[in-house]
Amino acid sequence: MLTMLAMQQITILEALRQAGRVIDEIDARMLLQYVLSVSHSYLLAHHEQDLAPGQALSFRTLTMRRAHGEPVAYLTGKREFYSLDFAVTPAVLIPRHETELLVDLSLARIPLDLPCKVLDLGTGSGAIALTIAKHRPSADIIAVDFSADALKVAGKNAEQLNVSNVRIMEADWFKGLAGEQFNLIVSNPPYVAYGDPHLDQGDLRFEPGIALAAGDEGLDCIQSIIASAPAHLAAGGALLLEHGYDQAETCRQLLGEAGFAGVFSHPDLAGVMRVSGGYLAVS
Repeated sequence: MLTMLAMQQITILEALRQAGRVIDEIDARMLLQYVLSVSHSYLLAHHEQDLAPGQALSFRTLTMRRAHGEPVAYLTGKREFYSLDFAVTPAVLIPRHETELLVDLSLARIPLDLPCKVLDLGTGSGAIALTIAKHRPSADIIAVDFSADALKVAGKNAEQLNVSNVRIMEADWFKGLAGEQFNLIVSNPPYVAYGDPHLDQGDLRFEPGIALAAGDEGLDCIQSIIASAPAHLAAGGALLLEHGYDQAETCRQLLGEAGFAGVFSHPDLAGVMRVSGGYLAVS
C-alpha cells in the first residue's frame, strides 16, 4: 500500500493512515510534519490537502526507513529537549526527556544572576550544557567530548540557539582541564553494560555505542568521573550524574568513598532513581 504514495495523489489523512499501518502513528505524524515543514495543528486543519508527488515520495521513504528501525530524530535531524530544538546526527545520542531531570537539578544549584563555573562531561549534542546556558546566562560553562563529530553537532546547536556562554572543547573527561575548578560538574556518561540486550533493540541499535556502553557492569565511566571530580571542584561544589535504573546505590557508595557529602539519588517522573550526586564539603 505504501508504494502507492509516490504514484498517486494522496491526502494528508490518507498518507497518515497508510503509514500508521507500519509505524507508530505519532512517528508518522512527526515525519509528515517534517516533510511538509508544518505543525501538528496544520495537519489537523488541512487533513484533506493533497501531497505533492515529491512530498509523497519523501514521506514514503522516511516511513520505510522508520519501519526498519531508524530513529525519528535521526531521520528529521532534530529533537526537542527542555522546550528547545536540537540538531542531532548519528554521531550523538538522542536527547531524552529523562535527562531533563539532570538539567532541573543543575539549575536548582546555579544562581540566576551570579557567576558560576559549570562543566558538562561528554556533552554530545550539547543538550545539557546549552540548556543550562540558556537558563543561566551568567554561568560560565565548558562542554567537553572526545568525539570531534559530536562537537561539530554541539557547535551547530550553540550557534542555532544563540548561546555565547559555553566553551566547547575536545577532551577525554578531565584531560586538558588541569588546574580548572568548577562550582558544578554534570554528566550523562555511558552507563550501559557491554552485552546488555537493550543495545540491540529499538533506537539504541543506531546510536553511537561508545556513548552508551561502559564496561562489563556499565560503571567504568561513572567510576572514573567520581574519582577525578574532587580535584576539579571548588569547595562546596557539586557533582551530578545520570545513571542506569539499577545503579543508584552503587553511585552513592562511590560518591561517599570519594569524599562527597550530602550524597543523594533523585527519581525521574517514572519513579526510577535516575540522578545521583553530592557536594565537596568545605574543609
